[in-house]
Amino acid sequence: MAPRSSRQTGSHKARSLARQWKAKRRRRDLDQIHGDLRPDNAARLLHQEPDPDMPGSAQHYCLHCARYFVDLNSMKEHFKSKVHKKRLKQLSEEPYTQEEAERAAGMGSYIPPKKIEVQTQPLEMEESG
Repeated sequence: MAPRSSRQTGSHKARSLARQWKAKRRRRDLDQIHGDLRPDNAARLLHQEPDPDMPGSAQHYCLHCARYFVDLNSMKEHFKSKVHKKRLKQLSEEPYTQEEAERAAGMGSYIPPKKIEVQTQPLEMEESG
């Protein structure tokens, strides 16, 4: 029996692997992170119960990037990184709101988004915990 030409057999995938990996690496959106930066949510995220399934037992968390780290040293290195500084710059603009969407659609005058002062979370909380 001759092999079939131009046809994959037995390894058909419904979706491409690139699409699956893209969804797996998905991070929280900027508006979700703005919600996490509120004091009550920030305190809850920075003082989580130890979870053995998470990196570093969920004790080292970067609020701005929504990432867990293995230890305090790796988190300090992350704070110095280009990725973290870029995220801080993205978060310095206030989140997109429904009012802004309506103004963009012609229901009002354009008002440029305000700048928000965003700083890296203090490490004193992490060292004491």
